[in-house]
Amino acid sequence: MVYDKITENIIGAAIEVHRTLGPGLLESAYQDCLLYELKAMGYSVKKEVAQPITYKDIKLDHGYRIDLLVENTVVVELKTVERFTDVHTAQILTYMKLGEFPIGLLLNFHTKLLKNGIKRFINTIE
Repeated sequence: MVYDKITENIIGAAIEVHRTLGPGLLESAYQDCLLYELKAMGYSVKKEVAQPITYKDIKLDHGYRIDLLVENTVVVELKTVERFTDVHTAQILTYMKLGEFPIGLLLNFHTKLLKNGIKRFINTIE
């Protein structure tokens, strides 16, 4: 499936960034470096994508932002935390639901090995 290849490449790029920089930096540093790597691969990537909320007949823009949106399909949320919490999971699932995006990656750069800080999500809400 096309999503598998995209997420595989995103994870590979994130591992490259993590290997080069290591843990301990601000989220924004990893975000900019991952953006650079993905664009170098030829992907369409948007940074800090506004995600409004629609409630009945009103549209609310409360400053929710997707860290990276790859190929207008994959939501990438970056964290630099000790461990993921339920709030992190809820955040990415909400972004995926609101934007009707099929795939999401939650990446925690505050780990010794990045592979231990990766969660992949599939939007099953129709």
